[in-house]
Amino acid sequence: QVQLVESGGGLVQPGGSLRLSCAASGRILSIYRMGWYRQVPGKQRELVATITSDGTTTYKDSVKGRFTISRDNGKNTVYLQMNSLKPEDTAVYYCNADRVYVLGYGASVSDLWGQGTQVTVSS
Repeated sequence: QVQLVESGGGLVQPGGSLRLSCAASGRILSIYRMGWYRQVPGKQRELVATITSDGTTTYKDSVKGRFTISRDNGKNTVYLQMNSLKPEDTAVYYCNADRVYVLGYGASVSDLWGQGTQVTVSS
């Protein structure tokens, strides 16, 4: 079974920084795209940043220049470095993995999700 395990959330003051981590475990051969999404109560989950296995990245416009996504392919781990945090960044952040190739299977698994980690930006 493939699982995503997240860590790094917490409480931080405006202007502060946090680094989120998400490690995928299981008999994984490769993961094409990993990313971070966030959700606040009453709103739809939204994309924050994604990164492919070859390093191509995408970002939500409001986090460009402040957040940086990276990954370690050998560890199947994705990171989100969040700087200059704003109260508007407060949300539950979810890790996502798409096109996960598992040992012994010819097809990939799409849209695996972590349990979510709370990020609160408040003074």
